[in-house]
Amino acid sequence: MNENELSNKIIGSAIEVHNALGPGLLESAYKACLFYKLIQTGLFVEQEKPMPLIFETVKLDCGYRIDLLVENKVVIEIKSCEALNDIHMAQTLTYLKLGNYKLGLLIKFNVLKVKDGLRRVINGSW
Repeated sequence: MNENELSNKIIGSAIEVHNALGPGLLESAYKACLFYKLIQTGLFVEQEKPMPLIFETVKLDCGYRIDLLVENKVVIEIKSCEALNDIHMAQTLTYLKLGNYKLGLLIKFNVLKVKDGLRRVINGSW
């Protein structure tokens, strides 16, 4: 399954989670529920995947963690905040670059409709 097909499944699952829970919960709640939902659809999902930083010849564990990584292809960064801003996009893009992934989904659940809080982030080095 390619990144676009995966993103369609992920977005559908995120909508189901949001419809069931609504806005206003903590990020950890949405992450746990989306993780569960994606596993139920048969996808391989890693939660809180460590993302080391390579500086020159040293691999550093700086505490970076991807919220969810689906099929080792799509990075999901989950937010439950008032507004998405440039730093959230930059964080997602950094994970894409560090892991050499093509596609990320930045999903803000603190909205009335998930589509209003959804951003596709593409790694420009591909």
